[in-house]
Parts: sequence; structure tokens; C-alpha cells
Amino acid sequence: MGKVIGPNVISERMSRSVEAFQEAKEVIPGGVTANIKYFAPHPIVMEKGVGSRLTDVDGNEYIDYLLCYGALILGHAHPMVNEAVTNFLQNSGVVFGAPHDTELEMAHKLTELFPGVEMVRFTNSGLEATLLTIRLAKAVTGKEKVAKFEGHYHGGYDQMLISVNPNENEAGHSSKPTPVPDSKGISRRQLEQTIVLPFNDIEATERILRMHQNELAAVILEPVQGGFIPADEYFMYHLRKVTEQLGILLIFDEVKTGFRLHVGGAQSIYNIKPDLTALGKVLGGGFPIGAVGGKREIMEMMSPERGKDILIAGVRSEEEDDVMFHSGTYNGHPVVLTAGLATIDVLEKGDTMDDLLNNSKMLRKELERLYQRYNIDMQTVGMGSMFNIVFTKNRVKNYRDMSKTNLDLRKKIDYELLKLGIYTKPMNRYSISITHTKKEIHDTIEAHEHAIKKII
Repeated sequence: MGKVIGPNVISERMSRSVEAFQEAKEVIPGGVTANIKYFAPHPIVMEKGVGSRLTDVDGNEYIDYLLCYGALILGHAHPMVNEAVTNFLQNSGVVFGAPHDTELEMAHKLTELFPGVEMVRFTNSGLEATLLTIRLAKAVTGKEKVAKFEGHYHGGYDQMLISVNPNENEAGHSSKPTPVPDSKGISRRQLEQTIVLPFNDIEATERILRMHQNELAAVILEPVQGGFIPADEYFMYHLRKVTEQLGILLIFDEVKTGFRLHVGGAQSIYNIKPDLTALGKVLGGGFPIGAVGGKREIMEMMSPERGKDILIAGVRSEEEDDVMFHSGTYNGHPVVLTAGLATIDVLEKGDTMDDLLNNSKMLRKELERLYQRYNIDMQTVGMGSMFNIVFTKNRVKNYRDMSKTNLDLRKKIDYELLKLGIYTKPMNRYSISITHTKKEIHDTIEAHEHAIKKII
């Protein structure tokens, strides 16, 4: 490899981003409202988004492949979503704090689309959704521990912020991972309550599950790790089988994969009904949302009618212990659900999903051809409308495989692409929207070729 390319290259044409970031650091820790939004030497401060494009505060335009971490499957400011939201605001207000028809409409829609969803509760984020699935699993089974897979992210809270990006020196043997905290402030008890499993290794996974079957309430996983490393079909089939045998609930975290692989999520592709499903991102049409769906007998645990006498005269009822409490002032926000329903409506029209998936395949195929011409070992790894660019000739089936790829080359390519108007957070996956055109795909391939020539 030739000239060193790195983070400092992006600051040359982003003076206002630099100034805004420095000012933000005075009042916002690290200058960002979520740690994932940071990258060195500074994040790019955006001003507007339309379709598949973003414009930053310096006037630089980008073809956007981050898409709010995959949430904007229709692209930025889609007219159907804008119209639906505007009409609701003009005719109905903002929020009620009471039940409304839009909740019922969305709940019916999700039970129609997702095989494992018989009933639905809404939350305000994917994090809240996964957190709720875990509390439900513990309430139903009476067991305290939860198993998760190494490299899988389910939100930034204590029990799940474990072994997401562990240092391999601390992570133990690949077939029996050691829980490693991903943040300061996580207690030893959380490490003890969280069992870490090896993704796409069903023999080792089953062995660990059988060892802890009497303690485990649930297994939670991303069917497609990080949105781009799919579970093997054999692995998924046997995971469902063994969890049923052992009385351990199976939770699909489909916050990333819901609607991006299929309108019915990864569970529709794998033909598996999880006990509980967490949704988010695309579901909100660009607004914050989460949802939990699952089997009726599990979801009914939250029904306030199970303890309907507890509020009478403030007297405690014996039935109170039968209810698993879940609440949130903004749960099922009508504006958010309106945007989500408009999004789903667009995705279900005509060949929209087929065109989206075909464009994703086209971009992946052309990128692989390009790097092959330059004799660079590269493959795209993904499923549906999400993928990642991975520099290795070896198969990537889990977190540890990914950590052994040429991450340095990937970082150099990403930073050079930012200069060339291709946007994603460095090292992040690519998400495609229905607004990405064939011309933009062609321009993206050209930008990659320019980046390759600059680096090698």
C-alpha cells in the first residue's frame, strides 16, 4: 500500500463541521448525543437530507449509505411519509396519552407480517424493545439469566452491553466465550447474569445452553449479526429446536433486520417463529420507535386486567404479582405510527421491495468485481438491503472472523470515500434505500475506484 490515508483527510473541506464540533464539546460530552455518532477526528455535522443524499453544514453533498443506521429505508424526507405526518398534525394534534386507532392499525399490520407476532406492545426505541423482551422472559419463566451471542448488540444497557466488541485476549476460547463488559459502570452481577454464546457454532451453543438450562430465561440474538453476518440456516433451525426442548425462550432482535430483508423480517426468511420479537428503526419511518411482539400467552403477562383490582382505593390486590408492569408516556405515539404505516405502505406497493433488493445485489456484485480487478481480497457480506465490505478471502461467520479481516484497509477506504461524497460512518455497514438510483450506484463504484487508486 502507498500513501497513508486516514482521519485527518476529511477536515480539509469541513471547517464549519470542525467549528460546530468544537462548540458542541463545551456543552455535550464528546460533542455527540450518542457515542456511536462519533468518529475521529470529528463527526460530520449535517444540515439536510433529501432522498438518498445528505448535505453537511459546509455544503458538501453525499450519497448516504448510513441512512440513520438503516432506519431510513425510503430515504430522507420521503413525500408519502411527510404527507401522512403533516396531515395527522394538522387534523389530529400531536399526542394523546390515550389509546387511538393508529395503535390498533399498526398492531394488526405487524401480526399479519411477522410469523412470530400474535400481540404487540410499543416502546420508544429498539433498546427499550429488547429490554422489554428480557423482562417478559424473566417474568414468564421465573429464571434470572439471559444468554446472548458474542458480537451482537441489543442496546446500551447493563445486561446486554457485554461482549459486543470484546478484546480477544479477554474473551476466552471461541467455543466458550468469557463475558466482557463493553463499558465502565457494568457490575459484576450483570456479567454473572449474562451467558455469552458463540454465533454460528451450534454444537458449542447447545453445550452451553444445556449447562445453564435451569438458570436461563431466554436466548436473544440478531438473526443477522450487526445487520450483515447472517445466521446459518442449520444453526438457526437447531437453535430453535434446542431452546424449545430446554424451556428457554428465543428472542429475535429484529431492530436492524425488520423490513430490511423482507417485510416480515428475518423470521420470514428463516421460517422460524421466535417466542418474542423486538422491532425498531424502519418501523418508525424516521421517528424513534420500538415494538415487542410475541406469543399471546407471553404477551398477556403485561395485561393490566390481570391485576385490575390493584388501583381500587389504593389497596394492594393479591393479583398485583401476576402482572408484569410495562409503561411509557409516549409509547405508541400516533405521529410516529403514522410515519411507520406510511413507510410500510410504500414497501408493500408493487415491486418496491424486489427493486430494493435487486439494487443491493447489483451494488454488491459490482463492488466485488471492482476490487477483484485490482487483486484485492474483498467480499461483501450481508443479506437483503444491508451489507458490509470485508477485506479477506476467508468466510466471515461471526465477530472473531470479522476482527481478523484487514480493518486498516477498510478504514483508509472509508475516509477517502468521505472526501469523494460517499457517506457512511467509517467501518459501518451499508444500507440501501428505495431512492438510491442506478446512476448513484454507478457513481459509488467510481468513487471506490478513485479511493483504491489513491491508496494503493
